Amino acid sequence: MNPRGHAYGSIAFIERNFALIKRYIGWELVFLTYNVVNALAIGLIGATMGKDKVLYLVIGAMVWGFLSILFHEISESIAWERWEGTIEYTFMAPISRFVHLIGNCLHAVAYGVVRSTIILLILVVFFGISVEGANLPALFVIFVVSGLSFVGLGLVAAILPLLSTEKGAYATHIFEAVLLLISGVYYEITVLPVWIRPLSYISPATYTLRAMRAALLDGASFSELLPTILLLLAIGFVLIPLGMLVFKQAEYYAKKTGKLKRSG
Repeated sequence: MNPRGHAYGSIAFIERNFALIKRYIGWELVFLTYNVVNALAIGLIGATMGKDKVLYLVIGAMVWGFLSILFHEISESIAWERWEGTIEYTFMAPISRFVHLIGNCLHAVAYGVVRSTIILLILVVFFGISVEGANLPALFVIFVVSGLSFVGLGLVAAILPLLSTEKGAYATHIFEAVLLLISGVYYEITVLPVWIRPLSYISPATYTLRAMRAALLDGASFSELLPTILLLLAIGFVLIPLGMLVFKQAEYYAKKTGKLKRSG
């Protein structure tokens, strides 16, 4: 397949995934409502601690919502294939796994940015937050770049539903829980026990949160945020090929052992 064919193939997967969202729009509204209410509740907790804490916690809730959506969409893409009864057709189709996974990843990033933007607008209106002085263009760039770093982790987590028909999709939440604990979503990582704190420095979410808060709270310029942006890019360029390699090996094993099926 030529480069244009690869591009069209990935776009087709993006369109298919958005068609699934449209098909299950009721569930999407439920999940969006849950994310909004969760973010509002966390913001209200901040309000009891002082106005300066509201935006700090709101940013954490918003960023975590974006990253968890991204992670969830990629890691459970195999579970969706089983749910729709298309897993055999997708994996046996004459299309490269690279095209398949890139399409899913691009959809996840686009969808995550859209949903997070909606949540941010609701939070700004609800709490009357002023974004004057915030670096909003940098915020958007950080959203996209951080998405790349989490794509690789999502690909690694996606092997669990591939290898375990019944429990794999649920096991992906272990990854999310660990990242939530170590990344300083609602608190500074300095409060973590010394023995677990080093894990924070290898989590891309830690750097995403720092950059987001700097852009929104301090109005940090692009030049100030550039080192973190480049770091997140580097993490993405390392984790995405690694995730694809691991997924490819898991796919080979699943086909060889007969795990690539809808159920059982």
